[in-house]
Amino acid sequence: MSRALNRRVFLASSMAVASGAALQASATPARAAATPVRVPDVDVRQAARTDPTEATLAEAVTLIRRRRLTSTALTEAYLERIERYDATYQAYAEVTSEAALKAARAADRGSGGALRGIPLCIKDNYFTRGVPTRCNSYIFEDFVPDEDATAVTRLTAAGGIVLGKGQMGPLATTRATKPNGTVTTVNAWTPEDPSVDPGGSSTGPACAVAGRLAASSIGTQTGGSIVLPSNQQNLTGLKPTMGRVSVHGVIPLSFTRDHAGPLARDAMDAAIMTQIVAGPDAKDPRTLGLPAVPDLVRAATPVVSRKGAVRMRRATRVGVPADFLSGQKELRGAFLDRLEALAGVTLVEVTYPDDWTLLTGTFNAARLAERTEPFRHWLRTDPAKFGVSLLSWLQGLMLSGDEWITAQRAKNHLLREVLDGVMSRCDVVLQTGPVPFDILGLPEIAFPIGFDAVGLPVGAILGGHPYEEDRLLELAAAYQAVTDWHTRRPADPATTTARLKATVPRPRLSAEEAAEASA
Repeated sequence: MSRALNRRVFLASSMAVASGAALQASATPARAAATPVRVPDVDVRQAARTDPTEATLAEAVTLIRRRRLTSTALTEAYLERIERYDATYQAYAEVTSEAALKAARAADRGSGGALRGIPLCIKDNYFTRGVPTRCNSYIFEDFVPDEDATAVTRLTAAGGIVLGKGQMGPLATTRATKPNGTVTTVNAWTPEDPSVDPGGSSTGPACAVAGRLAASSIGTQTGGSIVLPSNQQNLTGLKPTMGRVSVHGVIPLSFTRDHAGPLARDAMDAAIMTQIVAGPDAKDPRTLGLPAVPDLVRAATPVVSRKGAVRMRRATRVGVPADFLSGQKELRGAFLDRLEALAGVTLVEVTYPDDWTLLTGTFNAARLAERTEPFRHWLRTDPAKFGVSLLSWLQGLMLSGDEWITAQRAKNHLLREVLDGVMSRCDVVLQTGPVPFDILGLPEIAFPIGFDAVGLPVGAILGGHPYEEDRLLELAAAYQAVTDWHTRRPADPATTTARLKATVPRPRLSAEEAAEASA
């Protein structure tokens, strides 16, 4: 599919979403993958052979395929870690141990799809049939769906096993807290220090994967909640283009900005997860009429010569904005050097338009009205159900209709500035924050590039052209083929009991802090 057609379809789809209409793009309706997704055999590291919870998703599939590991053993290993450490991590809102073990035993007895027998964590705003979906909110405290979200259906149909529901920010707004603002889920790299930022509302799914409580996970992003937790916890997270993955069965935050995608251990795992959940869904009109999903698994397979040299699958121009080195200069500089050394990569300077701050900052407030609309009933009848995040929801009620329309015009202008300006000279662009590409619905990937002076993970975010998730994966996979940052795992918590939970005070967000941090 040519980039010109991709762009034309994306622009048409963006206009339709902004107006609230069903998408009626002019491309041929996309089909699901013509052949079943196949996870390639990969070299399994010694650490993964010794401890299966250390394995990437692809390594675990390889071990199971070679009969060196059973799904039951893998599931039991994860459940044992959850039992031992989750009182500290608080990564899970619900653990479905019995159902997971039953599914694992069934997987060992039979055949299955690409994910046969692989334990996963599902963010708690995805419908899960027969399992509570609370979205960390009093509004849904008693909600038990009678169907799975489309993404969950596709993961389990491929053989994935749901270990449980990942804790999250209240209604997907901030990091995970109790309704009164007390922090729950921690950053897996600092389990004894709950004050360290874990990255966003997909806190639980990120912590579960980073802390080796699940092989992979799926989250959502409206204001950075896939890429930021990935950066903060040494993961690879992929936020696909708007409409690439169905959000049917996901409790909404913003109709024009909600994205579903994986938080995984490396580019290959992110590709496998996305390949399985992506594609058209009749229950979500945003997914219809889009370009076909490319071969993401192939894209995430590094091209290596017989002599071991890694090169890009396609020549790729990487846009570097002037402010990229404004923070973590030494570490990001080393990252750029390593990137430029890859055969096929060319770094090019890109500039932002003069009105960039206005377009990506001031007009970003339009998101508040979009997310308030579905929850107006509860704001009228029982605002206490919103807990500490109430202030940010009330702000959405204060935006007038003409302000919202002006913001949509600004969004269209921003889209032109990005596609015709920032990205006119490059194939992918480095970013210092996810908001611009969240506003527009363009794809982005986050991946580890090192550690800061105190030992916390640091990552990069790359944005791409519409429907070019494969290009993002190609670059991330090539970089990971020549580095090992993504293989680093955090140390286990110092204690395995609830004593730490009781003795280390958890910070509490105020209403003002929750509103400031809100997605």
